[in-house]
Amino acid sequence: MKKSLFVMLTLLLVAAFGLSLAEGSDLLSTIQQRGTITIATEGNWSPWTYHDENNELVGLDIEIGKLIAEGLGVQPEFQETDWDSILAGVDSGRFDIACNGVGYTETRAEKYSFSTPYVYTHKVLVVAEKNEDIKTIDDLAGKTTANSPSSTYAQIAEEHGATVTYVSTLGETIELLIQGRVDATINAQVSIQDYLNQHPDAPIKVVQVMEGDPVAYPVRKSAETDTLLAAINEILENARQDGTLAAISMKYFGMDLTQAD
Repeated sequence: MKKSLFVMLTLLLVAAFGLSLAEGSDLLSTIQQRGTITIATEGNWSPWTYHDENNELVGLDIEIGKLIAEGLGVQPEFQETDWDSILAGVDSGRFDIACNGVGYTETRAEKYSFSTPYVYTHKVLVVAEKNEDIKTIDDLAGKTTANSPSSTYAQIAEEHGATVTYVSTLGETIELLIQGRVDATINAQVSIQDYLNQHPDAPIKVVQVMEGDPVAYPVRKSAETDTLLAAINEILENARQDGTLAAISMKYFGMDLTQAD
């Protein structure tokens, strides 16, 4: 009898301990207990994430990041970091999520879980104003480009035979292009258009517009993130249905990029 009671108590303790571990390993529960969601962002890539004239962190991804935090009932904690540290930080658990215009690719989806897309962006090939040698990405073989390391843009350039000079910001990219230190760059159409809006006399030109890509929010690929991802998707869907996403896109891009076509 005593032995049976001991076994039963032991099983109850094991079950309770297992439940405690399960609850602790759920990232959404952890975030809500903590009261904050840690969001990785560059802070220097307008209009996605940048500092305004008052040095306040703003941008499309900052606004949607705040929207996600509000929907989860927590405060957003933005941590600015270089692009090549963002996904590694998500993978290691340093960041809960990345809000930084991350394009969805099948390769990335092998390592990270992604939210539903919140915008769709086109890629553009940009060269110096006087460059007549490069018309399409097929002309990049043997040429040089500037891009962030580990970006899809750098990968595309390399796949087409270009040598990539790695930079941290779009400003550095354009500077290298204007100085003739690189031949071209592949980048987000909205980012290039935003740059040209701010620098209308910049001696650069778009020579090719490529198909749009889904942009989504990555989280660590694990069963621990399933409930967080489901909650984020619900928040994004509600914002899509009530027009909030479209309004934010119009505010920062001047166009509604929330639809695939």
